Amino acid sequence: MISRVTAEFETPELAEYALRRVRESVDYVYSAKMMYNRIAERSARLGRGSTFTVIPTYCNTHTNFLTAVMESPASKDIIPEPARNRKTTACIVCGSAAVDNVISVLNAMGGLNIRFAQ
Repeated sequence: MISRVTAEFETPELAEYALRRVRESVDYVYSAKMMYNRIAERSARLGRGSTFTVIPTYCNTHTNFLTAVMESPASKDIIPEPARNRKTTACIVCGSAAVDNVISVLNAMGGLNIRFAQ
């Protein structure tokens, strides 16, 4: 009988490492895939950038503006929380005899909310 085991991880790197460990150490593993929020990768790159703020400093009578630009490093506060979430779900399809071994490896590698269905 075939079973499916799912687990959540904090980052895609941890999930990838756990899936590799499961493939190497457990027999009867047919498929091992992971699903994660790809927008979080873009938001991580944005967090390493810088933000520019335009500040009007002078206005004359002819409505001409002199502006100043202030550069500051971007913080994670400007990126909303759902876009920063890097939780990853690992899905493993294996034989029913290997479910206990898969669950133990995922638990040892830091998996959260481990569930299985037959």
